[in-house]
Amino acid sequence: MNGQVLRAGFIPLVDAAPLVIAHEMGFADEEGLALDLQRAPSWSTLRDLLVMGQIDAAHMLSPVPVAAALGLGGIQARLDAISVLSANGNVVGVSQRLAERMRGNGYAFDFADADAAGRALIAATDGQLRIGVPFPFSMHAELLYYWLGALGLPAPQALDVRTVPPTLMAEAMAAGEIDAFCVGEPWGSLAVENRVGTLLLPGAAIWSFAPEKVLAVRHDWTRDAPDRTAKLIRAVWRAGRWLSKPGNRAIASDVLARPEYLDISSELLDRALTGRFIISPSGEQKLREGFVLFHDGACGFPWRSQAAWIAQRLAARTGLDRGAAAAAAKQVFRTDLYRQALSGQVADLPGASEKLEGAITEPTEVATAAGTLILRPDRFFDGQIFDPSAVQR
Repeated sequence: MNGQVLRAGFIPLVDAAPLVIAHEMGFADEEGLALDLQRAPSWSTLRDLLVMGQIDAAHMLSPVPVAAALGLGGIQARLDAISVLSANGNVVGVSQRLAERMRGNGYAFDFADADAAGRALIAATDGQLRIGVPFPFSMHAELLYYWLGALGLPAPQALDVRTVPPTLMAEAMAAGEIDAFCVGEPWGSLAVENRVGTLLLPGAAIWSFAPEKVLAVRHDWTRDAPDRTAKLIRAVWRAGRWLSKPGNRAIASDVLARPEYLDISSELLDRALTGRFIISPSGEQKLREGFVLFHDGACGFPWRSQAAWIAQRLAARTGLDRGAAAAAAKQVFRTDLYRQALSGQVADLPGASEKLEGAITEPTEVATAAGTLILRPDRFFDGQIFDPSAVQR
């Protein structure tokens, strides 16, 4: 390897693509970095590797640095989210038994309407729903709790929530251990391929612009290595821009499919990158444009309002002061470092660091230092709007 060696951990998911592509397509090399990518078996392992200094940076669930700032999960280090690696990218799936019951009740599996899908799921559930999520502090869990709670099912109180590593989600469903899941691709599609599950919704149907994964580092690392921090931000930003071009999707699928990365069929990976899904073992096909995003709409920008949304959700469940939690979380999403790293680049960045989450229903032009930027819709399925400045106890 040439350049400064930087150890970066990842979980085998499609949304690890910016780190993988930054390495494979030379964007890290251009910044003088030599990425040493290390695959981890679970989110808890990856988090611990980062906290203990065994790696320098990680592809990380967006709520993990927020949870750390709130003293949740036993994390003994402050973590910074220096960029958002991806927006959206999750699927909600149900077992074949539950899917058949839902179909018997007249539900058509449109892979689009979160309200109708949630009501059909609740109506078809006999007893407590056993649902798998990859980690307790995850956007998977937050989307599920928000969605089902808004439809009248107390969440997580009324659920049997089970932590299952993404790569094992299809196995858990095949073994009858869970009735449903929320997981990142390609592991939902693997359940369909293995004929044990049907995809109910994309996560984007619940929140259309959810910050799924972040690029996480220790706070002391950003303080002690500002130059490397900026280089890493720029490398993954360029990788995200490359991934956003439709002509590069086939190459991305082939690269991610390699044994050292996801070690799975490139055809399965292509479903997430194109949004063209096979949602059931019978071959039903659905299209979800923008299923996973890496660049469009300033996707990589670490909005402090998104951190505040995550914090107030965690605080409400754990009895913490919501206002204090939101304030702490805003310091974790490092818009300041992101702006510094990309100043002078061909990057349109929002002028503000916070926004009303859920208020953008159509592509919207906003002013930037370099001109204008089109922000993508960020609607919650139930039309709620989150004002980060109004968070109270």
